[in-house]
Amino acid sequence: MKVNRAVAFGSAVALSFAVFGQTAAPRVNQVGAYGSWLAEKVLGDGPALLSFRTGKWKDVREWRQVARKRALEYIAPVDLGGVPKVSVTGRTTYDGLDIEFLTWQLPSGGGKTEAVLLKPAGARGPLPGILALHDHGGNKFLGWRKVARTDSKPWAIQEKHQAQNYGGVAWANEIAKRGYVVLAHDTFPFASRRVLVKDVPERIGRGGVDPSPDDLEGIAKYNQFARDHEDIMEKSLISAGTTWPGVYLVEDQKALDVLCSRKEVDPSRIGCGGLSGGGMRTVFLGGLDDRIKVAVAVGFMTTWRDLLLDKAFTHTWMTFVPLLPKYLDFPEILALRAPAPTLVLNCKEDRLYTLSEMQRADAIMAETFKRAGASDRYRTIFYDGGHRFDRQMQADAFDWFDRFLKQSR
Repeated sequence: MKVNRAVAFGSAVALSFAVFGQTAAPRVNQVGAYGSWLAEKVLGDGPALLSFRTGKWKDVREWRQVARKRALEYIAPVDLGGVPKVSVTGRTTYDGLDIEFLTWQLPSGGGKTEAVLLKPAGARGPLPGILALHDHGGNKFLGWRKVARTDSKPWAIQEKHQAQNYGGVAWANEIAKRGYVVLAHDTFPFASRRVLVKDVPERIGRGGVDPSPDDLEGIAKYNQFARDHEDIMEKSLISAGTTWPGVYLVEDQKALDVLCSRKEVDPSRIGCGGLSGGGMRTVFLGGLDDRIKVAVAVGFMTTWRDLLLDKAFTHTWMTFVPLLPKYLDFPEILALRAPAPTLVLNCKEDRLYTLSEMQRADAIMAETFKRAGASDRYRTIFYDGGHRFDRQMQADAFDWFDRFLKQSR
């Protein structure tokens, strides 16, 4: 593993340059000839209007209040009521952990949210808690099962996913063994919260099926349907006056309500984290909910400029909030938690992002935490290789959680 401390990078855009007195055509980018105009004239190259880096605010608390208010205005969170009424549908003990299977019904429709709670066998607490946020991964058939296991015979699709993304282990289980109560839940629109093919018109669901867990061909068909359906879901959410984060952020907060209400949990010592789509969810939940004392975002950190010019095509609609880029750059959503402990884990060959923009995002985060007087509470680690949350990365993340959640009694 090679660890680099990011340095401030200038704009990676450089959309034109002079050659023998002539201006070359704009560099190739995903929006063609419009890229230079959108990046330089619409988005701009300086700090966003509500960035702490503008120097308009001296007190980080005052800045947070103003910037969070604007962020939430554009995210447009839905109302999902109070603390959900939770049912325990089963219990088991596996791999040194006591495990509970939980469900709760949200007023937004869809299936009941399914979740698992894991803790060291026999533990009574109060223990620190972790909300383990599952990834996207182009696989909406799975939710919490991406990050947890409850027996020695996981589903084949579950085992494959963990082998490809998590070093062959369930990271929620691994951190629970270190003395945490861990909650992993399905969020909108995955697994128990997914859109069912049978519930949409035939012309939209064509080719999709609602498969069983052992139907690998059917799961592939479902996930293709779900990928295609993202465009429709995004248009529908905007038509309803909300955004994709405006739904999953609130669903994650409802799960946080559940975790914090548990008698074995110390609600003053709560962390969250996840890979990829789970890292994205960490950016929003960690930046906008003060109950998250420690946040670890894995494999999801870059700038709006990177998404605008080069990488939006690699990402889900779940990432985007209309109008917000004028006020906060993407890393500044997570930086809204400053000075609370924050760790970002990036892979240098991650094809979902441009390395120079990941480094630029790090510089933005580092400057924000420095201005907040909390440089020691922020860190980004860059690893060789591609998109993943392997065992070495997990060890670094778990040490960060331990540092701030186990020593804060």
